Amino acid sequence: MKAVVMRAGKLVLDEVPDPIPGPGEVLLRTLACGICGSDLHALRHLDRMVEAQNAGGVLSGGLSSDLDLIMGHEFAGEVVESGDGESGGVDIGKRVCSMPIMFRGGRLHSVGYDNEIPGGFAEYMVLNSATLIEVPNGLDTETAALTEPMSVGRHAVAKAALTEDDVALVVGCGPVGLSVIAALRQKGVHPIVAADFSPARRELAVAFGADIVVDPGAGSPYERWQDMAWPPGVDRDDPLVRVLGPKPRPGVVFECVGVPGVLQEILDGAMRDTRVVVVGVCMEHDRIRPLTGIGKEINIQFVLGYTPEEFAATLSDLAEGELRPQPMISGRVGLEGVPAAFEALADPESHAKIVVDPTLVG
Repeated sequence: MKAVVMRAGKLVLDEVPDPIPGPGEVLLRTLACGICGSDLHALRHLDRMVEAQNAGGVLSGGLSSDLDLIMGHEFAGEVVESGDGESGGVDIGKRVCSMPIMFRGGRLHSVGYDNEIPGGFAEYMVLNSATLIEVPNGLDTETAALTEPMSVGRHAVAKAALTEDDVALVVGCGPVGLSVIAALRQKGVHPIVAADFSPARRELAVAFGADIVVDPGAGSPYERWQDMAWPPGVDRDDPLVRVLGPKPRPGVVFECVGVPGVLQEILDGAMRDTRVVVVGVCMEHDRIRPLTGIGKEINIQFVLGYTPEEFAATLSDLAEGELRPQPMISGRVGLEGVPAAFEALADPESHAKIVVDPTLVG
């Protein structure tokens, strides 16, 4: 089959052996697969991912920077074969999604970040039949492939343990930030303040449900966020107010950038007792000043992925039209266009999410 292979730090379109489904597995024809920001980071920092895996077991343990890797973990496809013979109880021809995990050989594999298991930047994949979820209600395949990134936002918002009084600030309006904004909107949280340097991303933030968008180059998003949290007319710089009240509405900040330095900026700009939910995947070492967080008694929650229940609920919401992420999709390419798409995604004014369709030619 044709696949886009990460090899020696570069993306190469190559012919590789077709994956063979074993017992309890299916062969899937990939119909759509989104390019994730984590994929862009992995191309540059795969050695850091391996380092983190070896230090703390955050991945499956099946990742090496010395071996070929086929990425792609935001996918939907068509079942074409069962590893259990004949149909194996699986509906051949059905369009399905799945969490990007694979149980094989007595361990858990992270699809798209495991050298042994091909991800969605290939014509075919293998998955466990038990993890498949049929695409419902005639939902188009491209939108179904966005179940994975939209589930990330649902999970982050669930982990934030929000109350009706919270004022939310989303820092970074790429696909991760947009999924968080959509989940906040769905939960009925208002106001939602969103910040990004990119005009295009700020426009998308409004489309996804942000009430207020801020260009950090023109003004502080933290000041705007605090404006919404403090009662009108209160001088929040008055030291007596800080001690005696009144108090602001509780604040929660979602870090959706994933680059060094942003977490410290959030600590500097946050109100006392703020909850910070770190959703952006920073693959490099970072430094923070703990005293800032200590002085403000800030709670930091790191999050990753989603639960099976959250994934299934997100797919259902997409099918029912309760989530509408289509404005996020800014381009479509076949396998031969993947290397150029990685480069194009570096410009936020041009693209937000590019979907790979292995059936496209030319």
